[in-house]
Amino acid sequence: MQATAPFSFQAFQHAFARHLRDPHHTPRPAGVPARRMAVYNELLFNNVCGFLDSCFPVSRRVLGEARWRQLGRSFYRDWPLHSPLYREIPREFVRYLEARSGPRVPRWLPELAHYEWAELAVDVMDVAVLPHQPDGDLMQRPVLLNPALLSQAYAWPVHRIGPAYRPRQPQPTHLLLYRDADDAVQFTQVNPVTARLLALLASAPTTGEAACRQLAAELQHPEPAQLMTFGATLLDDLRRQHIILGTQP
Repeated sequence: MQATAPFSFQAFQHAFARHLRDPHHTPRPAGVPARRMAVYNELLFNNVCGFLDSCFPVSRRVLGEARWRQLGRSFYRDWPLHSPLYREIPREFVRYLEARSGPRVPRWLPELAHYEWAELAVDVMDVAVLPHQPDGDLMQRPVLLNPALLSQAYAWPVHRIGPAYRPRQPQPTHLLLYRDADDAVQFTQVNPVTARLLALLASAPTTGEAACRQLAAELQHPEPAQLMTFGATLLDDLRRQHIILGTQP
């Protein structure tokens, strides 16, 4: 009896979890009252939906309440969550949308959801601001980027999607999401050249001039000096937006 008890309890746990995930198609575990089980079902599903609703308000509005709830139910039922932390739910939902098959949703929905999740990720990003010179020479000194910064490339204009605008064709879009000096989340759209320049600055401590020279070589720019002038102006503008903090001491 003692050898089989752990297995029996584990079997009950699995049956309980299966019913929680899919109460409409999986029988209730024996011995659990229907009313008590219904409370568990409603509580857990509503908790998950609460996290999805708060993180993905635009996705919810563009899909409509019925389709959004159906999507939440299929995520709750089918996606194998590996973390007990509720704060991981939004990121797992994005992974689910990227991998899912089944009833069709707009092609841009996974990227829209990723963009909404990225706003949350930047907002709660736990980063330390390193010592820096706010007014340092960005071309001559190693540039220090805002540590609360995500650079994201999308196939769709996710920052414009909403109930009044649903794109029919992809429009490659690169967005920077970051926390400004007041700790408010901001975003700005940039072109691929600016995104590449920031990637070079993020990859290793380097001066603005060195990054611009490498960029000129990659682009095979016919007039590198012209790119230097453009780069200096661009770096100053990014500093005003708080995307660049300044230079290393």
